[in-house]
Amino acid sequence: MVQNRIISWYLQNKRSLPWRNTENPYFIWISEIILQQTRVAQGLPYFERFVAQYPTIFDLAAAPEDEVLRLWQGLGYYSRGRNLHQTAKYIVEHHKGVFPNSYQEIISLKGVGPYTAAAIASFAFKERIPAIDGNVLRVISRILRIESPIDSPVTQKEIRNIAEEWISTVEPDTFNQAMMEFGAIQCTPKAPLCETCPVQVYCLSYPDKAYLNLPFKAKKTKIQERELYYKIYRKGNQYLLKQRKNSDIWKSLYDFPEGKPETYLKEYPTATHLLSHRKLQIHFYACEPSEQADEGTWFTLDEIEELPKPKVIDDFIRKELI
Repeated sequence: MVQNRIISWYLQNKRSLPWRNTENPYFIWISEIILQQTRVAQGLPYFERFVAQYPTIFDLAAAPEDEVLRLWQGLGYYSRGRNLHQTAKYIVEHHKGVFPNSYQEIISLKGVGPYTAAAIASFAFKERIPAIDGNVLRVISRILRIESPIDSPVTQKEIRNIAEEWISTVEPDTFNQAMMEFGAIQCTPKAPLCETCPVQVYCLSYPDKAYLNLPFKAKKTKIQERELYYKIYRKGNQYLLKQRKNSDIWKSLYDFPEGKPETYLKEYPTATHLLSHRKLQIHFYACEPSEQADEGTWFTLDEIEELPKPKVIDDFIRKELI
């Protein structure tokens, strides 16, 4: 059976990762939130720092939001960090710090979707439910040569039904880990390792290399371009920063006053920053403090170091101001 071959491959080839050596739902939850939109290599040091700083859900719930976001800095998608913090407080307040132990309860938590809830429920509580991420969608669509659009709800339901059938005969946590690891290491998006694939004989897309075009995605993501203008005000050894309060990008993080100045002392090199569906062109201008009319707070560089900031702002400060 396909799933047994993938599990056998997994037991021989899996990477040693700290969240695979625990059934603690708190640690597993942190790892899954960090790994949303983040590669394992990048996310691993963040996970280690988080569990060192907040070894229990009570520690995370009691932490100031700025401190949590500062620890999150560089991971992007900062709403994940805010949701992580808010959910920890909710579990402490409403569940006495005991993590919910079923898929239906877990999926009701803020910031937790179907995949994450299934992963936590199966890894921590052995619930028999498939965790369907991009890796699993790719593996099943290639093996069974599913050529309908992978971003179609109908196709996703078809793949979920297949995964539910496959998981019914094996340990749910091992199955989910194996399927995801197989997609991450063996059946990769580009240049899959087909010649050494243990399920090559079952793969319907292998003979004519149809896997090169699978999974097929009907919708193409449109990248929006946007320009940001920052005014850099300095007074002695202090710089003016503000905290973003609205629902725009980088909510609750600190950056400089915005707006294209009419006059300025210096223009710094423009920075390009990519978000999920946006391409930002960011301009920085050194301005006279006497012209400052924006709300904000003056901070020294040492104080700025402790503030949660977008990575592009942190990079600019380290390159141009320190």
